[in-house]
Amino acid sequence: MTSVVIPTSNEAQHLSATLEAIAAAGVDVCHEVVVVDAGSNDPTPTIASAHGARVVPSARRQRAAQMNLGAEQARGDVLLFLHGDTLLPAQALKEIERVMQDRRVVGGAFARRYDSHSRLLRVTCALAGVRARLSGWFLGDQGIFVRAELFRKMGGFQDFDLFEDLDFSRRLRREGRVVTLRPSVTSSARRFQRLGPWRTTWADFALTYCYLR
Repeated sequence: MTSVVIPTSNEAQHLSATLEAIAAAGVDVCHEVVVVDAGSNDPTPTIASAHGARVVPSARRQRAAQMNLGAEQARGDVLLFLHGDTLLPAQALKEIERVMQDRRVVGGAFARRYDSHSRLLRVTCALAGVRARLSGWFLGDQGIFVRAELFRKMGGFQDFDLFEDLDFSRRLRREGRVVTLRPSVTSSARRFQRLGPWRTTWADFALTYCYLR
């Protein structure tokens, strides 16, 4: 079984679409959805329950802590960590099930596209695909998945406020073969709206540089 773990905080605007995409992607595949909610004051928990997800309250509003808590509660053999505003493609869970039959594969993620017409964001997604092929590094909005037993052996996500996803994928790569699946997940471009794609992308590169140093 695949357990889809979604950390949330006030995701009512996007969560329904995310959960509907999971249902469509999980037809004929045994799966569960665990929504780890950090005190939303909007209908996020109600929406999650209405779609059949198990809602787990979190005392901390931190993605790493929420995902670790969800992993503790999950019953699946494979864990898929998904953002509350990211849509899985059709047959995504079946594709994960297929690649994980190869015991050499320890995990991976999906290629990513944004729900935006920005040429810059299309370029960044293409570069992310190259990065994944060359290094096996993934970000959280790509839908990282891993064998549950290995996740617990690795100690889960580090207690980081940023780059817990990149840190985890770098450690995962050392454990065995990782794969990038297609078609792409579709991630919301909302975080680029305040500063715009160029300034946000530049800030992302600067923060990543600091992290890698």
